[in-house]
Amino acid sequence: MSLLVDLYRHQEWADAELWWAVAACPAAVADKALLQRWHHIHLVQRAFYSIVTKRDVEVTKPEDFADAAALREYARAYHQQIIPLVESLTATQLAEMLAVPWFKEPPILINVGEALLQAVMHSQWHRGQNATRLRELGGEPPLTDYIIWIWKDRPASAW
Repeated sequence: MSLLVDLYRHQEWADAELWWAVAACPAAVADKALLQRWHHIHLVQRAFYSIVTKRDVEVTKPEDFADAAALREYARAYHQQIIPLVESLTATQLAEMLAVPWFKEPPILINVGEALLQAVMHSQWHRGQNATRLRELGGEPPLTDYIIWIWKDRPASAW
């Protein structure tokens, strides 16, 4: 359980660090591909939060956000919700089965712990893609590996 909590704390820190780097690069702030991927990351994060908390998944579109700052706020607000949830889960709750609604044929049932792990791993994958895109646009992506977060003594995020 403590590892899952650490993964979510790291996820927030890494998202915030990369968002700062994107904000510092005008070409990145204006890059449609990078912002669409950010939207995808944060949409999927929220979608898994919704299925774990048994709420309807609210599907947004990139154009629902006025600018990169609004999308960044969407991300920050998610992290304020998910970390307390993960910290509060019991072993029984983590083992509870749920359906992932976007898998229809065939459907998939996974437990809450697996859903949360998928969400954090999915974010890591796409965050790496955004770091690569940021470098292509002339920006400097920060080191956001999990081991760097541990080495820095597990810092809190700084949005």
